[in-house]
Amino acid sequence: MVTRLDASDAGFDQAFAAFLAKDRDDGADVSGVVRDIVAAVRKNGLDALLTYTRQFDGFDLTAKNIAVSEKEIADAEAVCDAEDIKALEFAADRIRSYHEKQLPSDVRYTDDQGVTLGWRWTSVDAAGLYAPGGRAAYPSSVLMNAIPAKVAGVGRLAMVTPAPNGEINPLVLAAARRAGIDEVYRIGGAQSIAALAFGAGPIKPVNVIVGPGNAYVAEAKRQVFGVVGIDSVAGPSEILVVADGKNNPDWIAADLLSQAEHDPSSQSILITDDTSFAEKVSSAVDAQLAQSSRREIADAAWTNNSAIIVVASLADAPALVDRMAPEHLELAVDDPEALLQKVRHAGAIFLGRHTPEAVGDYVAGPDHVLPTAQAARYASGLSVLDFMKRTSIVGCDEEALSKIGPAAARLADAEGLPSHAKSVRVRLKD
Repeated sequence: MVTRLDASDAGFDQAFAAFLAKDRDDGADVSGVVRDIVAAVRKNGLDALLTYTRQFDGFDLTAKNIAVSEKEIADAEAVCDAEDIKALEFAADRIRSYHEKQLPSDVRYTDDQGVTLGWRWTSVDAAGLYAPGGRAAYPSSVLMNAIPAKVAGVGRLAMVTPAPNGEINPLVLAAARRAGIDEVYRIGGAQSIAALAFGAGPIKPVNVIVGPGNAYVAEAKRQVFGVVGIDSVAGPSEILVVADGKNNPDWIAADLLSQAEHDPSSQSILITDDTSFAEKVSSAVDAQLAQSSRREIADAAWTNNSAIIVVASLADAPALVDRMAPEHLELAVDDPEALLQKVRHAGAIFLGRHTPEAVGDYVAGPDHVLPTAQAARYASGLSVLDFMKRTSIVGCDEEALSKIGPAAARLADAEGLPSHAKSVRVRLKD
């Protein structure tokens, strides 16, 4: 049965803290296995990729078929439903438009001492994208991970995706084409992350790796971080819905299950000030679970990881929201803007009764790659900035150096770094 909490209960704070602290992962330590895979790929390159693909995907990978050809992509696109392609293109246009507005500006100015200062933004040269395959094939994730990279100006974007028995979801390949991906390779797992980081066979190293994956992929990203940048080490999906009793309980139940159906480790939470409404939502969830094609997955997430929390007033909700720092937050209330102003920590916020989180997964425009496991306290969703870096600019003429140099030399002396100090003083007039 789903966890029930009432904020008016004497033990609520302790129960709420215990709920937040619960580990939703399966607890399996895959770091050793992943370390061996990463080391093997780094040492043996393509040979390691061929071995692991045969072992894990049941597919005889070769140097000739590791890369997906343009013809294969075109053939895959040809079997896609035309309406699916239209929806994909609609989503891609909206995602691209949104991310174009995120592009930062360069700045140059001269301060009061005559020093030229500023910064310049440039993209990384190459990025890698992991796209889940097999049972979990998500064309939307291809768009969400690749389009910000291309908007940022990344010159080379390589995608890796598992191909059980050599097959790749056709709509995933169609999405890759529309997102501007330059190279597609039919490999997955920790070995593909290592290949992107260090290079292997025809796969050249990249600078940043993004994209969702299983525990092995997440751990591989953790281990190669530093050699390359990564988006994050993502945890299970989560949604928090703040809703009053004026909502249709069927709508809110569907919203909660939209995340529960991802994975047994997902989490769905309802905060409401209406006990009767809470019961109606609970009943609606049960009814929808009974009809769901993903019942086993969603039921496990709902029963083991989720909660319904009743508060005396929705004015109490923002404090709880900030403690959870959810990946997705729906504010299904009369005045969502008022609550929005009081919430500080959430990956993405959806305003009003007609904004289900699912529109954010596909077509709204903002990225659906978001911080999980309370990381929204300090992290943001994927953006063009994840594929760019800022370079500081400093310029002094003789007069400007004469004004700021003595203080620099003095501080270098204080730190016991005489060559630092001398590099300034030799340029100063007596």
